[in-house]
Amino acid sequence: MSDERQIARIRVEALEPSYATAAGVWAERLGLPLQGEADFALQLGAAGLQLAELGPQAPGPVRVDFIEGAVAHRRLFGGGSGQMIAKAVGVQPGVRPRVLDATAGLGRDAFVLASLGCETTLIERQPLIAALLEDGLIRAAGDAEVGPIVAQMRLLVGNAIELLRGWEGEAPQVIYLDPMFPHRDKSALVKKEMRLFRPLVGDDLDAPALLEAALALASHRVVVKRPRKAPIIAGPKPSYALDGKSSRYDIYPLKKLQASKP
Repeated sequence: MSDERQIARIRVEALEPSYATAAGVWAERLGLPLQGEADFALQLGAAGLQLAELGPQAPGPVRVDFIEGAVAHRRLFGGGSGQMIAKAVGVQPGVRPRVLDATAGLGRDAFVLASLGCETTLIERQPLIAALLEDGLIRAAGDAEVGPIVAQMRLLVGNAIELLRGWEGEAPQVIYLDPMFPHRDKSALVKKEMRLFRPLVGDDLDAPALLEAALALASHRVVVKRPRKAPIIAGPKPSYALDGKSSRYDIYPLKKLQASKP
């Protein structure tokens, strides 16, 4: 990961006085100040937790929302089990694999898989992004439609390589990886998120080690999402790939996924 993230100054803010106590709890949990000069602010208000870049030319804040917006549109109109990500992880009639998303980010891909019936574990190592994800999951849990979906999502915070190597209990059938890469997607949303997150996260320079750990743990397959023209991650070559307009999924099959017995 890039060392650029080390110079980012971050504070926690309550957007309204009534959220001051809860903001203080987040500040203590994350080891961040509640005041002082900063480049970014983790803000708490009526809409939940959000991360904002500070300054006159800054883009709008980013938060996790599983109930409304782009994620809801994708859940309702995204193509269901016909989506490429569903095919990549092996969703098919009678097959809903247990998936570990080891690079969870804002949780969109994991939410899609959970909405299709996959039990999904998420790992996020950047504490601020994990905080946004935790807040989004808590808010969604109370929604009548989305609550049952996020009930299938479990969040772990920490270094994915270490967590995979020290995994205890039943292994995930599929491990899904989407390492940070210099994205060229021109949408305003992606630009905003990349601008916010890259100083905090950097690029995933340890992706080869993450792939190695995933291949050692997954029982059935590993799936790596990449920009369509990006090189494969260093290490074993994928058996095949599914190509989309801007992304592709490199597939590393280990064992055939079978339909659950009734």
